[in-house]
Amino acid sequence: MQLLVFRALWGMTGPLPQQIEQVAAAGYDGFEIWPSQYTVSRAELMSLARAHNLKMIVGAPLVSTAEIAPTLHELAEYEPLCINLHSGRDNMSHDEGSAFFEEALRVESALGLPVAHETHRGRILFTPWDTAFYLRRFENLKITADYSHWVNVCERLPLDEADALSLANQRAMHIHGRVGYEEGPQVPDPSAPEYVSHLDWHEAQWLQIRQHHQQTGQAVLTFTPEYGP
Repeated sequence: MQLLVFRALWGMTGPLPQQIEQVAAAGYDGFEIWPSQYTVSRAELMSLARAHNLKMIVGAPLVSTAEIAPTLHELAEYEPLCINLHSGRDNMSHDEGSAFFEEALRVESALGLPVAHETHRGRILFTPWDTAFYLRRFENLKITADYSHWVNVCERLPLDEADALSLANQRAMHIHGRVGYEEGPQVPDPSAPEYVSHLDWHEAQWLQIRQHHQQTGQAVLTFTPEYGP
């Protein structure tokens, strides 16, 4: 199994070509970007990626089911390795959330490009138990594991959600490597001794995801380390 490490452009400063050059110089395999936040054209962005031999993960926030098809088709034109979405709202009912994922999976299948839905606060997959509900309902649903948000939303390390975490780790396609704690989705310093238990718990989840990929013969696992702007 190949582990590909990406750099999120979130928080980087300076002209976009300079940012991408810095990503390449640092040895990353690619970069992660929401194209809608930049004025650069699709052709220019793809040219920059090719010039530096970098892969792309593209994404967008999607609130309504009606946005899914046009947004996914537009993102697919960037020829990314995969698409990562901030999907829906946390106040959606299970029926509304199910309708959202039904449409997302339909469009994903037609595109033939993998789509992951991020476990992010404020979105449909904002808790371990809600995520488990949808993963059990939709066997082809894939996630981006950013469990820092779950620790923040639960206001605890979700040790009591082992079954939900086991299922999520099996369905994680992409990892956002950020360490959360009870007061926020990002500890002030992941190397500080007071956050050892938080770091250990997050790393254990990432290792389980990697082990599942290896055991099931999946070719690639992608990982984006995150530590704020």
